[in-house]
Amino acid sequence: MSKLANLAGETALYGLGSILPRVLNFFLISLHSRIFLPESYGVYSNLYAWVAFLNIVYLFGMETAYFRFSTKPGADEASIFRSAQTFITTIGLMLTIAIIGFSGAIAGYFEIPEHANYVSWLAVVMFMDAVVSIPFARLRLQKKAGLFVTAKLINVSLVIGLNLYFLLIVFDPAIGIGYPILANLIANSCYLIFFFGTLIRWRPQWNSSLFMSMLQYAWPIMLMGLAGMTNEVFSRVTLTWWLPDDFYPGKDSLYALGVFSMCFRFSVIINVVVQAFRFAAEPFFFSNATDKNSPALFARVNHYFIIVCSFIALSVILNLDILRYLIGEEYWSGLNIVPYLLFGYLFLGIYYNLSVWFKLTDKTYFGTLITLFGVFITVSMNYLLIPVFGYLGSSWATVACYAVMALTSYWLGQKYYPIPYPVIKSTMYLVLTISLILVAAWFPLESQWIATSFHFLLMGLFALAAYLLEKAGWRQAASHP
Repeated sequence: MSKLANLAGETALYGLGSILPRVLNFFLISLHSRIFLPESYGVYSNLYAWVAFLNIVYLFGMETAYFRFSTKPGADEASIFRSAQTFITTIGLMLTIAIIGFSGAIAGYFEIPEHANYVSWLAVVMFMDAVVSIPFARLRLQKKAGLFVTAKLINVSLVIGLNLYFLLIVFDPAIGIGYPILANLIANSCYLIFFFGTLIRWRPQWNSSLFMSMLQYAWPIMLMGLAGMTNEVFSRVTLTWWLPDDFYPGKDSLYALGVFSMCFRFSVIINVVVQAFRFAAEPFFFSNATDKNSPALFARVNHYFIIVCSFIALSVILNLDILRYLIGEEYWSGLNIVPYLLFGYLFLGIYYNLSVWFKLTDKTYFGTLITLFGVFITVSMNYLLIPVFGYLGSSWATVACYAVMALTSYWLGQKYYPIPYPVIKSTMYLVLTISLILVAAWFPLESQWIATSFHFLLMGLFALAAYLLEKAGWRQAASHP
């Protein structure tokens, strides 16, 4: 079986562990949208936006450092594992104690002073996620995707079951948004049981030379992650800062944040594919780095990635008239942001593919610089656009940020680690996707059955075009080991 086929198989398996839980979780979001008003959901979204930032600090880039150092010739994987685990556990414990200590003040900042326990719960959730991050990375490195997926499926099953129990059976309005947080806390604690054998055998290790080398490699990854997370969640956070009063008549900024965050969930459909691909591709890129044919291989990987994600984006956008029923009607006003967010995350996935050059050349500081450039675009465009266009302006900023990051990474990568990406051919699929979306918009149909049939026809045209253009390349790729 070819390397591409192996990568596709692992991506599909990781996708099962990411896509299926997210699909199930999407129906859970549907439940949230019918129980929590946009204002309450805005508070919940604001909390988790900051959790997303802190998760990057908890991990400190050590996952990628673990992959990089464990795949070097003659590497002592066990020693590298112990060093990474020691660092992450130490940092995580310090951060968790600090957050719990200041939980009252933090809760006051989020306008929930009576619920400091929510902040403490989230701190423990982040600590547990950090503690199991390197064991999860080891499963990926060892290509034990089955165990990885099993753990994720168990976790999401518990999250969903607990949410249903808390929200439908024992719901107390006084706890409100605390229920999903508590469900997350209980479910994530089971990760510790899943990795009990690994964690009980682990012993702290401080190898100064190894540790400093890993830290030097990891900290730019951490900064890049923080900057990247700024690009991802900044639009949501700043809606509460820069949205003018009464921009949406009779509604406050938390209402806008709730609507934006709920509709933002539709972009998860692309984001899950990107995440599943990253789980499989990161060790794939490192393990194939020394192959003389790796540039051509990486180019094909990115090209096929664009085809698949373009088709997914097309499918979601054309069928929003049906998918909207998954969320409460009070959130429908924000669905116009979904196409922009989907394309934004498509460009983010392309960027992750293109970023292989600075990871393989140990020039990770370039990744930090590129992502900081993206932060500048995100901050400036949100500042300029939110007061004029509301959360629609935030979605435009997302597209611009990730598109510029992808283009910048491509330009620098061709200088330091040339890869023969089929730029024109890949761009054709993006143009085709946008063209088919515009065709659907130009011919609105009142009958749902006729409209859906027409949309599926357009999706079929994309699939047919991809088959005709790529069949020769697929056969050639399949014939090479």
